[in-house]
Amino acid sequence: MEELTTKNFEEKTAHGVTFTDFWATWCGPCRMQGPVVEELDDEMGDRVQFSKVDVDENQELAQQFGIMSIPTMLIKKDGKVVDTIVGYHPKEALKKEIEQYLD
Repeated sequence: MEELTTKNFEEKTAHGVTFTDFWATWCGPCRMQGPVVEELDDEMGDRVQFSKVDVDENQELAQQFGIMSIPTMLIKKDGKVVDTIVGYHPKEALKKEIEQYLD
């Protein structure tokens, strides 16, 4: 799973279906969500590009998307945000959300 920054975020999430986990090292729920997202990456990585953004290191990016609490996950399709998921979610719930955007 690729770690994105303010500099490469738009380029890396411009095509296809992308799933980005906005998180921070000090965030307990983020540490719980991380392994779930990694499992999804292992299962769906051929159809969805998974990435993560550390909000402490990329505050401008978090502000750009109005991220007020973490974890927040953005699903983009061809560069447009199609879904925003806030808080910890189990794997099956996230998978169901993602699958509705796959062709």
